[in-house]
Amino acid sequence: MASRIVVSRRQFLEVVALAGGGLMLGLRMGQSQAVEPAAGTFAPNAWIRIQPNGAVTLICGRNEMGQDVHTSLALLLAEEMAVDPRRVRIEQAPVDPVYLNRMLGAQITGGSTSVRDAWEPLRRAGAVTRKLMVTAAAETWNVPEAECRAGDGAVTHGKKTLGYGSLAAHVARIPVPNDVILKSPGDFTLIGKWGPRLDGADKARGRTVFGIDVKRPDMVYAALTACPVLGGEVASFDADAARKRHGVHRVVNLGEGIGVIADHYWTARTALAEVKIQWDEGQAAKLDTAAIRASLEQAASRPGVVVRQAGDAQAALSKGKLIETRYTSQMLAHGTLEPQNCMAMVSPTGVDVWVSTQFPQGAQAAAAKAAGVPTQQVRIHPQFIGGGFGRRLDVDFVPQAVALAKTMPGTPVKLIWSREEDTAHDFYRPPSLHLMRATLQDGRVSALGVKMISPSITNRLFPGVVKNDNDGFMTEGLVDFTYDVPDLELRTVIQEVGIRVGFWRSVSYALNAFAIESFVDELAHAAGRDPVAFRLAMLQNHPRQRAVLERAVAESGFKQRAGGARAFGVATMECYESHLALVAEVSGTADKIRLERLTYVVDCGIAVHPDQVVAQLEGGAVTGIINAIRCKVTVKNGRVEQSNFHDFPLPRMAEVPPVKVIRLPGTDKPGGIGETGVPLVAPALANAVFALTGKRIRSLPLEDGGVHFV
Repeated sequence: MASRIVVSRRQFLEVVALAGGGLMLGLRMGQSQAVEPAAGTFAPNAWIRIQPNGAVTLICGRNEMGQDVHTSLALLLAEEMAVDPRRVRIEQAPVDPVYLNRMLGAQITGGSTSVRDAWEPLRRAGAVTRKLMVTAAAETWNVPEAECRAGDGAVTHGKKTLGYGSLAAHVARIPVPNDVILKSPGDFTLIGKWGPRLDGADKARGRTVFGIDVKRPDMVYAALTACPVLGGEVASFDADAARKRHGVHRVVNLGEGIGVIADHYWTARTALAEVKIQWDEGQAAKLDTAAIRASLEQAASRPGVVVRQAGDAQAALSKGKLIETRYTSQMLAHGTLEPQNCMAMVSPTGVDVWVSTQFPQGAQAAAAKAAGVPTQQVRIHPQFIGGGFGRRLDVDFVPQAVALAKTMPGTPVKLIWSREEDTAHDFYRPPSLHLMRATLQDGRVSALGVKMISPSITNRLFPGVVKNDNDGFMTEGLVDFTYDVPDLELRTVIQEVGIRVGFWRSVSYALNAFAIESFVDELAHAAGRDPVAFRLAMLQNHPRQRAVLERAVAESGFKQRAGGARAFGVATMECYESHLALVAEVSGTADKIRLERLTYVVDCGIAVHPDQVVAQLEGGAVTGIINAIRCKVTVKNGRVEQSNFHDFPLPRMAEVPPVKVIRLPGTDKPGGIGETGVPLVAPALANAVFALTGKRIRSLPLEDGGVHFV
């Protein structure tokens, strides 16, 4: 049924007439209460602009990094506003604290929140706009509003038609209505039905400008080499040979490394190789992977914090026959196909920064600090992002570009990291250790204890957000644990390991899913039960989760055993308010395993853009394979041992199997989808490997457990 929405001053704040007959409307989006407008202050966090020609622009603080957010947001607005979504253009917002992400109270793209945060506010804004247009047209024609109809960016009455653009000036004089009626899902004409990506044509034709594509008059280029030891600094350097090269403008000591500015990037890169550098390696020179693992093991004895519990797990685990083991996950680089880059220009009027970033506010603060100016003098120009995956929540490359630009005032300086720099100086996916304990009774899990030990990304990037050692990002996949277990205790322990860690696509969902879904599979075999039936018995109170699992089994042919050379593995979870199940099908032998097919079934509620759901799960499958099969980051003598795609190998086309995606129709509000395809790949694949070979691998990547994928 349709929803009547009361519009408060905070929800829809103002309608403003623009010069030339246009219209601008302001609204609040998101659920964060981190920033509230003062009483009587006009402080929207999104804008809708309607031009006299009827073109619509949505100015919004969420960035496009391949997740198709521009199409989805346009559809939300266009559905209720009654306009063609192809006439809606998304414009990246300037940096302002009122552009909020519900997770962190900042202007952040991440956590699969963009559509979830916009679901009601953008539709509400569209409905208010449509109602205003109908009122304006009715007043113009002096006819009852009930006789007017809005559609395709215009209002009609009989044979009379007025486009939204021509009504814009009139609308600015009309009070904002107190309530509006939103469409019921059964009346949607765009949401859930729209096909092509709105930015697809430009991307296919190479017209989209990513950060690395930005050009400005008189720009120059910069290359950088940072200390190979994590956290090390420049002790001394000799740049005489580099400075003599034709086209070189500056050689700059940034402290953490040396940068060369030149007319062309390759000139800067080759000149950089001629700089003789002595490094102060610092204490991190003693760090290696073994020490990192040892620190997690040492922290395992600490109690940590309980993040989810039921019954008395400690008592129950002490009484029954205990099954216990441990699971580990490796560190990973992000491997964004667009390496880190940033263009900066320092001038008397302030600092301009052109950058692909998921965190414009962080970029602005870092640039201001590097330039020594107030934040309001830094102008961030967000660009399309060629792969974020969480890496571009960190902005370490921004102050580097600003520091280089300070040496050439008034000149735009574009810093581009090499792939080697990108791999060796990432903010890595945290390593984790999971201690798993359980007891069985009557073929079911009667008690379960999980303790996750890992570094805290949030402590580093957002100090003060973690309260009482409880990091909400570490608890992903724990607090939304879906199985019915009578006695349950899920804990986390924060343990820093001496290496900088960052958000990696799906964050702790991937870490916790691998441990939990692999262990559940172990418990099923220990109980002598089919792993699917074992899971279904624990999902009696979770109908959406049960439904995706049953459908995945049916669609994949899980029960149709093809013989000893073929096997299946299953995993299931709730992730970012979406419900998923995945079946992995493999064939071969332990030394020659072939991944035959991945079958996803997802209930993500209402799918705003169905093609987006399929594309994101397919992309998530590839990222999940990166996590599962062979990629890892290791450290020796303080140095990351991997440098490029030859030793951090992304899956090749032949290694990516057919990916089948089934979407269950839903009427619930949309769940997240951008990261949900990642976490289940590793446990489903590990469970399939066990079914095929009898090897239970409890650490990632799986190839370190004695199997080989082809």
